[in-house]
Amino acid sequence: MNHTEIINFADELIANLNENILPYWMNLQDPEGGFYGRKDADEKIHPEEPRGTILNARILWTFSAAARFTGSGDYAEVAKRQYKYFIDHFIDPEYGGCYWSINPDGTPCDTKKQFYAIAFSIYALSEYYMLSKDKSALDHAVRLFESIEKYSRDRLKGGYFEAMTRDWQPIGDMRLSDKDLNSSKTMNTHLHILEAYTNLLRVWRSEECLEVTSSLLKLFNDTIVNPKTGHMGLFFDDDMRRVDNDTSYGHDIEASWLMLEAAQVIDDSLLTAETLDTTRFLALSALEGMQPDGSMIYELHGSGSKDEERHWWVQAENIVGLLYLARFHNLPEFLDKAWDCWEYTKNNIVDHINGEWHWSRLPDGSVNRRDDKAGFWKCPYHNSRMCMEAARQLKAISE
Repeated sequence: MNHTEIINFADELIANLNENILPYWMNLQDPEGGFYGRKDADEKIHPEEPRGTILNARILWTFSAAARFTGSGDYAEVAKRQYKYFIDHFIDPEYGGCYWSINPDGTPCDTKKQFYAIAFSIYALSEYYMLSKDKSALDHAVRLFESIEKYSRDRLKGGYFEAMTRDWQPIGDMRLSDKDLNSSKTMNTHLHILEAYTNLLRVWRSEECLEVTSSLLKLFNDTIVNPKTGHMGLFFDDDMRRVDNDTSYGHDIEASWLMLEAAQVIDDSLLTAETLDTTRFLALSALEGMQPDGSMIYELHGSGSKDEERHWWVQAENIVGLLYLARFHNLPEFLDKAWDCWEYTKNNIVDHINGEWHWSRLPDGSVNRRDDKAGFWKCPYHNSRMCMEAARQLKAISE
């Protein structure tokens, strides 16, 4: 790609952020506070649905990051409003941590402590602090960090446990969703704790935060990424031994750039060099899931069958991962691959009529209309983050 094409690519992404994604979510605000918990594929709002911590933390992160990226006062106002709603309703005032979900009236719904959700809360609160310089946001983020380190971190065998009851007692069902194995430790939770700690480290560079973030990144380099296949394990037991044999192409490509981002923020030359090697192998292995049309399929099952659905979040993470290959691994040919994935995405995943992105395209090419446009798991975080991060990387490449 030439200089003009690279700049046009970045401009398209910024336009999608400002004209397609964020206006859609601004219209999902509940006048009584917060955001509605669900909007289905037929664009029907379901105000009666519970509101998840993950969705609401991701919304707070998105509008905080977008306000910083664009300078928009409107986005900053949404972030400020969402911050107050989040603190008032999702933080457990008695035991600490965050609820899994609340009812539309703001009362607790599911009070379990899922560390994945707490990690996203840290991610969001640290981002809001960067926008607002409101010390209370940083204080909340640090307290949540302390909760994870106290109740989730396994200092004996390594890694982090998945979940506990409201009062931090063992819980039988630790799964994030019905699709997951009920294992005590997962790649997904570790990845998003790493992501959260990386963001917190930007604003709270304590010795403890630096140590645990470095330790977690080394766990990815040494254990979670398989040195033979270049793919990550998804589920692990107490001893950090893998208990599955599936491959998630989307998580592989997402981790390939989040791990490198973490290394850059930690700023340890030896750890960065090690992570560069690991993430190059990880990203190139993930591209086994790329298709001739530029898209990336979801995953490869241990049985050998493939889930060929094209999920919105997988395409978003693939674009960023490809740009990291181009810029940080000195493989400029992946610029064109990133453009190909964006071309597929804007022509097949972006909803140009109603706004936002569809959940996915099914293997037969049709739009997935069984899953939500907005909901417990469908959020503006993956696609908004891609637009901002990819635009930053493209502009750096163009210079």
